[in-house]
Amino acid sequence: MPFPQDSPWLDEAAGRLIRPYAVSNGRTRPTAELDLLSQVMATGSVLPGHLGPEHTQARGLCERPTSVAEIAAHLRLPVVVTKVLLSDLMDCGAVTTRAPRSDEETTDLSLLEAVLDGLRRRL
Repeated sequence: MPFPQDSPWLDEAAGRLIRPYAVSNGRTRPTAELDLLSQVMATGSVLPGHLGPEHTQARGLCERPTSVAEIAAHLRLPVVVTKVLLSDLMDCGAVTTRAPRSDEETTDLSLLEAVLDGLRRRL
């Protein structure tokens, strides 16, 4: 849920009226390790009052599992700023995250061969 067009934080001609570093209070390092593909999900807990409107919007995007990259795109913020916002939400228990599958997990080769065989038969 990006900022509505009538938001005081956006101007149609000028774009975002608040600099990204101000959104994260100048912080450039999140307190949690987040990958672009990490899935973020809201927990349903109430947000503390000291968090800004961007935190509220980020949490609103997490009603279903959503990747860090998707959240950054919807918020129109740099990924590093989004990671700082999400780590704030993690620290207060408003969201949980799940890391992407690692490369160590193997793909079932027989399943891929069966799919390939099925595709070849359709051609």
